[in-house]
Amino acid sequence: MKIISTPSELKNYLKEHKQSIGFVPTMGALHEGHITLIKKARAENELVVVSIFVNPTQFLQGEDLDKYPRRDEADKKICELSGVDVVFLPQAEDMYQKDEVSILAPKVRGYVLEGHSRPGHFSGVLTVVMKLLNIVNPSRAYFGKKDAQQLNLIKLMVEQMFMDVEIVAVDTVREKDGLALSSRNIYLSPQQRQDALKISESLYLASKLVSKKVWDVQEIKTQMRELLKPLDVEYVEILSRDFDNIKEVILGHTVILVEAKVGETRLLDNIWL
Repeated sequence: MKIISTPSELKNYLKEHKQSIGFVPTMGALHEGHITLIKKARAENELVVVSIFVNPTQFLQGEDLDKYPRRDEADKKICELSGVDVVFLPQAEDMYQKDEVSILAPKVRGYVLEGHSRPGHFSGVLTVVMKLLNIVNPSRAYFGKKDAQQLNLIKLMVEQMFMDVEIVAVDTVREKDGLALSSRNIYLSPQQRQDALKISESLYLASKLVSKKVWDVQEIKTQMRELLKPLDVEYVEILSRDFDNIKEVILGHTVILVEAKVGETRLLDNIWL
């Protein structure tokens, strides 16, 4: 496994390799969810590249950039054991200049849901993803469905900017009790972790209601919010997979999303129906 720290070195290294490239961009603190992405990339490509970079431009003032978990040595070992060929470990000064060209999230889809509570967040996400895709120039890039809005916007950017990469969506990985895996789960106390299970339970409730042919969006959201008490719920939304408003669930075309704070920790989860 090769470890590379600058964009120019990585670009030059990959120029020499004509195989298909699978790319998994991460912010480190790798867990089983990331390993699932890596394994899928390994199965579908000849060369696998993983980036580990805590991107400063997607954190707003007062957010957890400084305390975001960093475990570079453990992450490198996980990558090695998972069959990664190249780990890209840049510094912020390698990725950003003082006078930056701006990549802006779309004015509607980038400023609803998580974008509403974190204005500018998705501009930072799209900027770093575009940079990384341009550096690696992969055949396929792998993203988890847990960050559904992020995934939607990245697909939109790739389509609208005519970028030659396939974006592969990978199912959310969960603990045995249903909690969606997240690097931020380590912030939770034992009691908070128990409280956080209400998030996945609310999504299970929604799925159960739909299985009983309850299609009305408002009715499902009302019952979900009741179950989510007393969490600090940022939003409960039921949308089309294109993130348009709908009045009724349409099987095969719907995503149900929750964002809630448990203590000071912001958690996201969703299901695709």
